[in-house]
Amino acid sequence: MGRIFISAAHGGREAGGIDPGAIAGGTTEAREMILLRDLIVTELRARSLEILAVPDDLSATQTITWINSRGRRGDVALEIESDAASSPSVRGASVFYIANNSDRKSNAEQLLVGLLRRVPQLPNRGVKADTNSGLGSLAFCRQTTLPALVMQVGFLSNPEDRALLQTRRRDFALGIADGLVTWSRVIDPTPGTPAEANYPAINININGQNYSEQGVLVNGNAYIPIDLVDRLRIDLSKAANVNRITYRKVVYVKAIELRDFNVAVSWDAATRTVSLRSNLMVCSGQFERVMSNGNTSEVQLQLFLRNNNENALVKFPDIPKLYREEAGIEGVNYDIAFCQMCVETGFLRFGSDIRPEQNNFAGLGAIGGGSEAASFASARIGVRAHIQHLKAYASLEPLVQEVVDPRFRFVTRGIAPLIDQLSGRWSADLDYGTKISAMLKRLYESAGLL
Repeated sequence: MGRIFISAAHGGREAGGIDPGAIAGGTTEAREMILLRDLIVTELRARSLEILAVPDDLSATQTITWINSRGRRGDVALEIESDAASSPSVRGASVFYIANNSDRKSNAEQLLVGLLRRVPQLPNRGVKADTNSGLGSLAFCRQTTLPALVMQVGFLSNPEDRALLQTRRRDFALGIADGLVTWSRVIDPTPGTPAEANYPAINININGQNYSEQGVLVNGNAYIPIDLVDRLRIDLSKAANVNRITYRKVVYVKAIELRDFNVAVSWDAATRTVSLRSNLMVCSGQFERVMSNGNTSEVQLQLFLRNNNENALVKFPDIPKLYREEAGIEGVNYDIAFCQMCVETGFLRFGSDIRPEQNNFAGLGAIGGGSEAASFASARIGVRAHIQHLKAYASLEPLVQEVVDPRFRFVTRGIAPLIDQLSGRWSADLDYGTKISAMLKRLYESAGLL
């Protein structure tokens, strides 16, 4: 059995100090996760397992470097964190794994089952590909060279989850320890030293063409020779975060990380083939431009919404049509606007601050400012206000329709023509644009456009 690395995450650590992360109910994410991590370490050592706890004063990047510099074949890595949501009713545990990795998905399920057996009162939010996280990918899952998972043990912002964590911390630790033992036992180290490793070969398909050159499977992740990356017209010379390995004097890169370069990546376990597609139907030059054309159909938007919230279309059955029509009138990319709505409302689940009957799909404030949210007479008017607010940020052109956005005149026109430029402006969240872009990629992948 290999060793276990464990990191207690908390909202973006700074080197030399600990950021508290989420704060709720008189406690912090940092405090709760460090206490839980210490109990897990104690339990695993009592079971005669070798476990390495990541120092708490390292940044997220330094944490990954620390693990990578010490890890060896057969080891595994886990990061534990507690989530926070705008609505205090959101709760439950989940585990994130690197997308398109069936082995890691199975490991995530084993880990989550271990926790829920010990704490059955904790809702099960399921295991999720890291592409379904708010940022569209998780560095801990992707950049750690060991098999790695991120576990969200609950929502600090939810009183019930918080009480469970504080009163049954040992049960949490025992459950996570159970899952880690099961996981680490199924990792089968490749015999020999790293230099002597014999990684399984895999097939490679790029844009529908099979290649005689093969890739390798490392810890359940597909790697392809870096020479083939040139065929995708991707320049990795400055992409320091893309994982590379040298095997038998050939440099390989982790295939899934090419997704960040607008390459679709899929895995066929039956034929042991990794497929990559770069001949996108979506123009990459217009991907992030708010003032551009949408690419999806109304049906594709409906399916995307329903697949993420089966009740989304019950109250708002025409929402895809409204976004296509209203955005088309003003020249706004309806795909971007629709995805922003999904981020803001949680796929029309809304939260405690904004109610569905307000028809406010983008967190627009009332004219008086403060914490009050605007209300609109109908879903169409609410969508129209959203589109107008986007156009205010992205364009200097006048509105086609009469203004219904209560804060249109307060926006510095044309200051944010790109999605990322909405960060820190539309929302104080500096990752806001990244979250919308990640949602857009999910939409296009589900529609077969990426």
